Amino acid sequence: MQTRYKGESETFDYVIVGGGAAGAILANRLTEDGQTTVCLLEAGSADWHPFLHIPAGFIKVLFDPAWTWQFSSEPTALTNGRRVPLPQGRTLGGSTSINGLVYNRGQREDFDDWAALGNRGWSYAEVLPYFKRNERRFGSGDDRYRGRAGPLPISDIDWIHPLCEQFIAGAQSLGMPRNPDYNGETQEGVGYYQRTIAGRWRMSTSRTYLWPARSRGNLSIRTNARAISVEFDGKRASGVRYVRGTQLESAKVVSARREVLLCGGAINTPKLLQQSGVGPAELLRRIGVPVLHDLGGVGANLRDHFSVRLVAGVKGATTMNELSRAPRLWAQIARWMVGRPNILALSPSLVHWFWHSRPGLVRPDLQGVFAPASYREGYVGMLDVYPGMTCGVWQHRPHSAGYVEARSADPFTDPLIQPNYLEDERDREVLLGGMRIARRLLQTPELERFALAESLPGAEVRSDDELLDFARRFGVSSYHLNGTARMGPANDAGAVVDDQLRVHGMQGLRVVDASVMPTIPSANTCAAAMMIGEKAADMIRAWTPLPPAAL
Repeated sequence: MQTRYKGESETFDYVIVGGGAAGAILANRLTEDGQTTVCLLEAGSADWHPFLHIPAGFIKVLFDPAWTWQFSSEPTALTNGRRVPLPQGRTLGGSTSINGLVYNRGQREDFDDWAALGNRGWSYAEVLPYFKRNERRFGSGDDRYRGRAGPLPISDIDWIHPLCEQFIAGAQSLGMPRNPDYNGETQEGVGYYQRTIAGRWRMSTSRTYLWPARSRGNLSIRTNARAISVEFDGKRASGVRYVRGTQLESAKVVSARREVLLCGGAINTPKLLQQSGVGPAELLRRIGVPVLHDLGGVGANLRDHFSVRLVAGVKGATTMNELSRAPRLWAQIARWMVGRPNILALSPSLVHWFWHSRPGLVRPDLQGVFAPASYREGYVGMLDVYPGMTCGVWQHRPHSAGYVEARSADPFTDPLIQPNYLEDERDREVLLGGMRIARRLLQTPELERFALAESLPGAEVRSDDELLDFARRFGVSSYHLNGTARMGPANDAGAVVDDQLRVHGMQGLRVVDASVMPTIPSANTCAAAMMIGEKAADMIRAWTPLPPAAL
């Protein structure tokens, strides 16, 4: 796709920073009327590369700085002194163009909790219509919960591996019910993941929202356009200063008549606010930025899912490791080209399990993944050389919270990112429970005839201290960063935006991305970020909200 630039005007009704999960949706929805003018600034390139559209191509782009921000966490003793990689999408579609393709909304209680914190309009019944408006669900599902006519295709896996079936049967023998639709009435159970894949192709928000809108005369999409500051007239956002290349002297300003909409994600959004003078006054003074508005919550409340993967060798079955290497790979490519089931059109996680870290819990506090493949130590989605199977797990709702802080006023310097993984003792207890369940799942009688010895962490790792040491050495991010401009009422000292996503104390400025999540969903965060984009579009247009679901 070649990005098109339309018109000479540098003033628009809205300026959107970031063309990712929510930003692309806003650009489409706000320009549907043919009259409202929008300028979308995306720091990355257009999504022209084939690896951004072939599902398995994520392995090639996830750690490529041409398509991703190569962020990493600060080291701590609880990550064994490691910096944990935190890549984020840097192209049209944002992380929807490079992520693991899983579609997972979360539990209804997640959103009811948002509403209970004082965020009107964000209960499950009130956000469900926006989830439904976003999706075009292929396959089975209760239409009370599922959308059938939205832009985003959601499909079921069509490549069924015998190890997956045996894993599911083993999980059922441990008491997990088989659940064909975890995005329906209940999340609990085991089954196959749903994916943002249609036929052979990844369905990013660029492909599903921007491509249909790119010919509109009232939409200007500017790629390789890095926002370096929000411009203000007093306390009102008046536009965005951006640069192409690295010369600040060549920066341009695009003005907004109505609003500036920040959609850069949980790392770039707080950094941009801070470098624009909106954030904790002490931090702004330390980095040499004049304080426009002292707002202490900007960059705070960072949450993420810290995941650990257990691996066992495989006998008597061909795994994705062998299929991903020549000459077998050639056959998989041929199958992909003619639209037959193949490993190129898969998400890296095939089977889900949502379960309890200990007896007595009302709702799952664990999310697990399974694939008939062995992955490299410390990396998500990168296959190892030996045939194996992987069972991973993370805690749904971690208590540990961190922060994002700009290191200086220099817009080209990456911010300091500290998720504080496993800092809270409760998180360590939940993860230990999850690791022990994952180990049991790899050792069920149903898998016995396929399973070789556990290679990671290995049978000799038994005690709590040994398992936690393994987690510290090899645990990774699930890339579900959120919460750094969290939503809350004006009397909440840590809140950054109100329930209309307007920045407290400012005018003409909203945040519309995963930053606003007041608590982390029990899920991969992409689906909720897209829902936020859909709901925000109605707020910005001052449309009557979609009626709450009657459940």
